[in-house]
This record gives sequence, structure tokens and C-alpha cells, in this order.
Amino acid sequence: MSGDGPDGALSDAAHGAHRAAHKAQHAAAEVEQHRAASWVEALGQSANGLVHIVIGAIALGVAFGAGGSADQSGAMRALRETPIGGVALWVVGVALVALALHAFVIAVAASRRHRRDAVRAAGRGIGHVVVGTTALVFALGGSIDGEEATESVSTTVLQHPVGPWLLAVTGLVIAGVGVAFVARGVRRKFFDDVAPPRRFRRLVEALGTPGFVAKGIAVTIVGGLFVVAAVSHDAGEAGGLDGALQSLTTVPGGVVALVAIAVGLMVYGVYCVTRGVWAR
Repeated sequence: MSGDGPDGALSDAAHGAHRAAHKAQHAAAEVEQHRAASWVEALGQSANGLVHIVIGAIALGVAFGAGGSADQSGAMRALRETPIGGVALWVVGVALVALALHAFVIAVAASRRHRRDAVRAAGRGIGHVVVGTTALVFALGGSIDGEEATESVSTTVLQHPVGPWLLAVTGLVIAGVGVAFVARGVRRKFFDDVAPPRRFRRLVEALGTPGFVAKGIAVTIVGGLFVVAAVSHDAGEAGGLDGALQSLTTVPGGVVALVAIAVGLMVYGVYCVTRGVWAR
């Protein structure tokens, strides 16, 4: 009889877990195909695009000597200062959290056959949760400093014996994500996620290619800063997106590169809106 003895109990448990996973994947696939999912994608990607456009605009200002934090917290702070700041922050926050849930549903649905797609979707979900939560914190009157948070976490990690190794690995993973963004832009793989009408395909290509490359370079620099912090045992060297972009102003030719990345981030933001409208 099934379940007799430890081996039988383990077999029953494994079989039950497999059935539960299969049901979850099937349910996720149905949710993914629901009509409401397209609205979530459209609103969420539009919010994501808006955040990137604001970050790019702040980065462009930094390149020309203006202040500001060219990261998610800086973008939320800028949105809060607009006449409709409170409403905008709530819309962005809720839309991005909903988009994150949608990404997690896609990850579950894809986990049966396409593990790489599942990992990518889960990664997107985590990113959207972070940005969406930041927007909601600002909407509630709070504030988050991305650079201070990054330095604080890095300081804590470096206090442990394996901390430098962990920080270095984290940096390499982040840099790897950045390289993947660049490759996705150069190889036009972003068309896996967006299906524009034929007459708009060149427009999406003109947005996606430089947009992905610019974001990829910025993310790669972030990863590099973590590696530098690990090697130097100095948490002050670690930085988020703002730290990565600010660092370009200190190297020869960096301002030119910063301008190009800033424009690229704004272009990527526009691409995100097209992805929401014409999601595959």
C-alpha cells in the first residue's frame, strides 16, 4: 500500500508536491491569458517607462552640473514635487506592484518547460517590487535614499569573514545582468516580449536597441562598483544606479558617456511604454 514505511511516505509526499506544482503552473497559465493581464502589463510597463524617463532626465541634468539622484528614489522624489505628485506616485506604485505579481505568475507558468524564461520573469518581478514599493513609500510621505541603503547593506556584509566574497559575487551577478541587457539589445531579442504592428517595428527597434544597451551599461557599472568595494573592503565604493552614473563624471570622457546613457535610459523608458501597448 502506498505510504507504508518511510520510503513510501516520502514517495507520496513527492508525488503530492508534483501534483501541487502542476496545478499551480496550470492556474498561472490561465491567469496569464486572462484579459485583465494585458491591462496590468500596459499600465505597469507604462509606469516602468515613466520611471526610466525621469531617471534619464535627472542623469542628463547631472551630466551638465545639476543636482539630483539619478535612481529610483530620485525619480520618486522628482515625481512627488510635481503638481500631481501624490496621485502619480500611487499610480506608479500600484501599477508596478501589480506588474511584479504578473511577472511572478509568468515565472510559475513558464517553470514547467522554459526555466530560463521563468528565472528572467522572477527577476523582473523582484525589480518591479523594489521600485513599486519605493513609489508607495514616497506616496505615504516617507523617503528612501538608495545610495545610503546600498552602502549600509554593504557595510554590514563586509563585517563578516565571507562578506567580501559575497559582495564580489553579487557584483559579478549584477554585471552579468547588465551584459545580458546589452546582448538583448544588440541581438534584438527584446522582440520576444513585444509584437508591434509591422509599420511600427522599426520604431520599436530604434527604441529597444539603444535603450537596452544604455541600461545594460549602467547596470554593469553598478556591478563593477560592488566588486571594487569587495576588493578594497570599502563599503563607500559600492553604489546603486545613482552612484554608477555619478562615477562617470570623475573619469575622462565620462560626461559624454553619461549623456549617452541618460538619453538611452529615456529611450528605454519609451520602449517600455510600447512594450506595454504591444506586449507579446
